[in-house]
Amino acid sequence: LYIKGHYTDVHGLPCIERIVCSVDETPEAIPTTIRGTIPEWITGNFLRNGPGKFEIGNNKFNHWFDGMALLHQFKIAAGQVTYKSRFLGSDCYMANNEHRRIVVSEFGTVAMPDPCKNFFQRFLSRFEMPGSSDNDNVSFVTYKGDYYVSTETNFMHKVDPETLETKEKVNWRKFIAVNGATAHPHTDPDGTTYNMGNSYTAKGAFYNIIRVPSTKMSENLKETLEGATVVCSIPSLDKTRPSYYHSFAMSKNYIVFIEQPIKIDLLKIVTGKLTGKGIKDAVYWNPELETIFHLINKQTGMLNSVKYYAKAMSTFHQINAWEEDGFLVMDICAADDGKAINNYLIQNMRKSGEALDEVYNTMCRVFPRRFVLPLSVNSKTPYKQNLNTRHDSSATAIRIAMDKVFCTHENLHSEELHKYGGLEFPQINYAKYNTKPYRYFYGCGFRHLVGDTLIKMDLEGHKMKVWEHPGLYPSEPVFVPSPDATEEDDGVILSVVITPNKDKSTFLLILDAKTFDELGRAEVPVNIPYGFHGTFYSSYLQKTFTESK
Repeated sequence: LYIKGHYTDVHGLPCIERIVCSVDETPEAIPTTIRGTIPEWITGNFLRNGPGKFEIGNNKFNHWFDGMALLHQFKIAAGQVTYKSRFLGSDCYMANNEHRRIVVSEFGTVAMPDPCKNFFQRFLSRFEMPGSSDNDNVSFVTYKGDYYVSTETNFMHKVDPETLETKEKVNWRKFIAVNGATAHPHTDPDGTTYNMGNSYTAKGAFYNIIRVPSTKMSENLKETLEGATVVCSIPSLDKTRPSYYHSFAMSKNYIVFIEQPIKIDLLKIVTGKLTGKGIKDAVYWNPELETIFHLINKQTGMLNSVKYYAKAMSTFHQINAWEEDGFLVMDICAADDGKAINNYLIQNMRKSGEALDEVYNTMCRVFPRRFVLPLSVNSKTPYKQNLNTRHDSSATAIRIAMDKVFCTHENLHSEELHKYGGLEFPQINYAKYNTKPYRYFYGCGFRHLVGDTLIKMDLEGHKMKVWEHPGLYPSEPVFVPSPDATEEDDGVILSVVITPNKDKSTFLLILDAKTFDELGRAEVPVNIPYGFHGTFYSSYLQKTFTESK
């Protein structure tokens, strides 16, 4: 269904404005009320990240991605759970609080010139290059066993996972020539971590594949990012308008970078202060362009001469990728349109009635898709026939030029998923099945602007299990394997559930990953805004991850 920019025809969406309301931090651990049972074997910290403060003094942030980073910890042990939260002690958070106004520009909010400066100084300040924010409000990541919070700029912050205290600010540019890095790195069995970041040079924009060695490989290197190298640089198709990307895919031997038609107009960013426009206004969707998959060999850093093309689509999160029988199989969450990023203005999320329905209905749904890329394309490879010989796959890969293969996807879902608004925030049993064939993935269904159901997808028969309750909004599901797990889905799913229409009743939900039945919940007596990404840490899990390789 697509009528004049409308992808769905949903009416009567409940107002959820309180999921983007500022809250106070809770720096001292507080007890929670347990309903049901929390399995005794779960021992560790469930860490979450997301925006928690949406205005400074009389200034308001415009976009959901702009809110000040609030870090959350659910400490689980012996069937009990405590909760604490802290605002990230970033430079921009400190400066904003000190001046009682927004002094650092964010994705969708332009910092206003200092009212105390005279007119001429204010005029000149509009010509300065915009500085990067260090408001790391997207995810928790690990490098060499240390915990960091990150967003998509060149700054990360090291955080103590026990106290949530901000330890130090790390600048990627001190180690390698990049202007930022994604909040979704991938880790190899030996602890080597890969990420991606852009660089802007006189020759145009480049996409860089970054490798950070594991602790074992760099025991003499004291600082986390020391030893980081750029493995491969890929020039942007359009020198001044690189593609936006939120993550990338990784198999055993390859990095797959997806150059999508969501573009960033660098000229608009450079002149942003002059025009009063934010980064958001420089990001746009160009449906005339195709999507390009670039393959980079992780060992050699060589960029594959063959490019794999697909129709225009947008993707934020990959599910998994692996190599088998001469193919690279890549599962991603994707949509046929890339305008959604600009719909998440705070004013949109606070709307109600028909105005809220209109925001939702003009956003394209995201669905899980599989692409199958043939790895051995050479001069003898035939043209104009499907190179995908996997008998159980309807995806196609057709050679259309010397180094050009055009791909179509197969759906990883049945029609039933349409009832739940598609799927985002995908997660798998990462420790044991990342870069390997797998059967299950988990995500949020999106019948609203944020997740309103939890979904377990079974790739055998595209079967689904769903957890849903009206008025409850679960966030990204994180899989935790049980200590004696023998099967892929032996374990639990953790998700923080937000309750915008009930005061102080947010809870941590624990589901049996196999049956998707609710085991228990830990109710928190404070309000929590809807967040982005999280991770579960326990020393036991770290050991399992290493041994499974």
